[in-house]
Amino acid sequence: FDASLTPIQQRNLEKALETKVIDRTGLILEIFGERAATAEGRLQVELAHLDYQAGRLVRSWTHLERQRGGFGFLGGPGETQIEADRRLIRDRMAKLKKELEQVSRTRGLHRERRQRAPWPVIALVGYTNAGKSTLFNRLTGADVMAEDLLFATLDPTLRQIQLPGIDKAILSDTVGFVSDLPTQLVAAFKATLEEVVSADLLVHVRDIAHPDTEAQRADVEAVLAEIGVDETTPRFEVWNKLDLLDDADREEVIGEAAHRDDVVAVSALSGEGVSDLLDQVAGKLTDAHRRYWLKLDATDGAGAAWLHAHGEVIDTQVDGLETTYEVRLSEADYDRFSRRDA
Repeated sequence: FDASLTPIQQRNLEKALETKVIDRTGLILEIFGERAATAEGRLQVELAHLDYQAGRLVRSWTHLERQRGGFGFLGGPGETQIEADRRLIRDRMAKLKKELEQVSRTRGLHRERRQRAPWPVIALVGYTNAGKSTLFNRLTGADVMAEDLLFATLDPTLRQIQLPGIDKAILSDTVGFVSDLPTQLVAAFKATLEEVVSADLLVHVRDIAHPDTEAQRADVEAVLAEIGVDETTPRFEVWNKLDLLDDADREEVIGEAAHRDDVVAVSALSGEGVSDLLDQVAGKLTDAHRRYWLKLDATDGAGAAWLHAHGEVIDTQVDGLETTYEVRLSEADYDRFSRRDA
């Protein structure tokens, strides 16, 4: 059923249909359980599953409700078993939350290290099966699992990429979103979704060939708001899967994208449009960069390497023992460079 069911509704449907019935949340959790490939992924899925099951235990023990044989205020064995199971679930959930808090702290330390470097972080977001992992592999040369499956990616994968004018950036492939994302998953995957919240740029990958592409776009934006992404975080859209469109639709999509500065049309599978995408990503990251003229000693190789790694060196002028660099830098990078000898 493509909706949430109460335990009573689920039980009544199973009686009427004489078969197992699961609702939307249960199905998504089962798919997540099959896809979880790492220890972190399995922890997050188990936590979400336990949270989901905690309110549904009554369905599993209704056959004992008639066995009330306690004295006065004491419940029967059915009630006792439900309470015992609830305690077990609460204890297990508490243990999982502690382990995931450690995961979150570790990810936080890694993010702080990257921010001190600092390298811009670009997060690929989008509806499940929009082609994020295929695009990630195309841009990084990685071999992340990319298949025509729902939720093929559960764990965030980060890789280094080089962009025009930016020597090093970090690209993150994240879990796909879905309409009416279960609250249990949002809570359980908090450590994973923090990679999205802290990104410098969001690249929203859309399956432009899907008949419900506009509805999927709205669903993704709703999830981004739900998990706390700042509205001011720079973002733009990648209209993916040009290769699945017929000639007329393909030309229409390419034409519309060409007239917008917040969209790039690509085929992650064939590579079409990817070079334009890299230019757009670099442009978005350097929009706020300013031009500076910095003087360095001719022997300051480390300073020169830093400028090349973190900015766009436009020109150099050598004057005796000094070299003047004309460079585009973000204000944060300029401040870091100015304080490097402090």
